[in-house]
Amino acid sequence: MNDEIIPKNQAEYSEIISIVERARENAFRAVNREVISMYWEIGAYVSDKVKHSGWGKAIVKDFSEFIQSHFAGIQGFSTSNIWRMRQFYETYKDNERLSTLTREINWSNNLKIMARAKTEEAREFYLLLTAKNRYSTSELERQIDSMIFERTMISDERNKLFIAKSAGLAALRDSYVLEFPLRRSISPALVANYQLHLPNKKLLEDKLRELTEIAEVQNEDADADV
Repeated sequence: MNDEIIPKNQAEYSEIISIVERARENAFRAVNREVISMYWEIGAYVSDKVKHSGWGKAIVKDFSEFIQSHFAGIQGFSTSNIWRMRQFYETYKDNERLSTLTREINWSNNLKIMARAKTEEAREFYLLLTAKNRYSTSELERQIDSMIFERTMISDERNKLFIAKSAGLAALRDSYVLEFPLRRSISPALVANYQLHLPNKKLLEDKLRELTEIAEVQNEDADADV
């Protein structure tokens, strides 16, 4: 077949391309959900064994080797990753909403959020943001490094100096979140400034609820358009 041949009905065929691409994306998301669910279940299993059966480093290492020998060529079951599965489960086991959101992003992004976001509010924020904008791990890291969660939650006058609409967050909340370029190395003084002006927990929860409602409305609109 000659790749240079242009079909006469190319414009009509583009609709088929969209169907194929949408199906591939849906398939990828379905597979990802299963992978994250599998890691969740293994994390729950290991957590229980550590708590009630005295599992430690030696047994988890043996467990890792057993899985890898049973499923030749399987990846993602190193000793360190199994411990991360346990941490993953224990981090979200008491929050059904967040545990559901974790299925919408890949494992690498889940690990990044788990390692870098120190509060439940921050984790929910980055889970929503990443799922909505389909961030790569490097882009997610850039957003975290820019302290976008802290800046989103702070609305005092000094932060208005940094206002510039963020394409990444516009999908979640129009005209509220602003992003400005920060170097990856943030000064301790700037970090301290943000920490000193963080709002109380109720304000954070209200802001996150508003973000969530907007995201859900947009998801419903997107589904209606399909």
